[in-house]
Amino acid sequence: MSLDERFQEYFEALDKSGSDRCYLCRRTPAEVKRFFGFHEDGTPLDADRYGIEHVGLGTEDLMSYRGTRPLCAACQLNLDTIFLADEGPALLRLLREAKQKRATLWPDAEEA
Repeated sequence: MSLDERFQEYFEALDKSGSDRCYLCRRTPAEVKRFFGFHEDGTPLDADRYGIEHVGLGTEDLMSYRGTRPLCAACQLNLDTIFLADEGPALLRLLREAKQKRATLWPDAEEA
C-alpha cells in the first residue's frame, strides 16, 4: 500500500472517531506505547532497571485504523481474550443490556 493510501486511511479513521485515540479506551498512540512499556520513540521504559538490551518497538503499529473505528493493540488483546474464552456472546449481551436496560444494571440508592 502506498504512503498516500495509508495517509488516506488514517485521516478517514480520524474523521470517524473525531480524534487520534482508540475508540474503546480512548488512549492515544503514545499512551498505548507507554502501556506496553515503551517510550514514544519505541525504546523500552526502564531498560536499565530490567536489564533489557536490543529490544525496541520500532515502527510497529499500535493503532488499527482500517476498521469501523480506530482500535488500539491493548483493546485488541482484550477482545482476543474475550473471544478465545468464548465470552463473545456474553459481551454482546452486556452491550445490549447497557443500551436497553441501563437503569437495571446499577443498584438503587437505598441498596448502595
